[in-house]
Amino acid sequence: MNAHAAKRMGRTRGFTLIELMVTVVVGAILVTIAVTTYTNQVRKSRRTDAKSAVLDLAGREERNYSTSNTYVAVPASLGYTGAAFPIVVGNGYYNVNVAVVAAAPGVPATFTITASPIGDQANDTKCASFTVTDQGVQSALDSGGADATTDCWR
Repeated sequence: MNAHAAKRMGRTRGFTLIELMVTVVVGAILVTIAVTTYTNQVRKSRRTDAKSAVLDLAGREERNYSTSNTYVAVPASLGYTGAAFPIVVGNGYYNVNVAVVAAAPGVPATFTITASPIGDQANDTKCASFTVTDQGVQSALDSGGADATTDCWR
């Protein structure tokens, strides 16, 4: 056996510790980005629960108003369970509250329906709450209280 062949046989093939650690770090960065993106998309998809709930309640309020000439703030009167608002709707990611202002002489009755996030959905800072009024005005606020209607209701 010559010296060159003996030198090759003594050397083992494989990864160094530095190469392995670089690979682990790159993998961890990719996983962090993927999990964050996935979580944000899940929160965004849950917004549909809030929008559907406030629009459904607004429709039920209008049906009730057409027959009794008044808006109500009792879930059972609108076909929901519960003694009083707020109630949890959809898959449990939003509380919905109905505020009714009774009619007065010269002032018509009004309502405002607001969905506020609970649990993990409260981390959705872009669209923190959704609101619909008796006039059909749809609005949304971010977690800082700034108007986010354009981004959240489209």
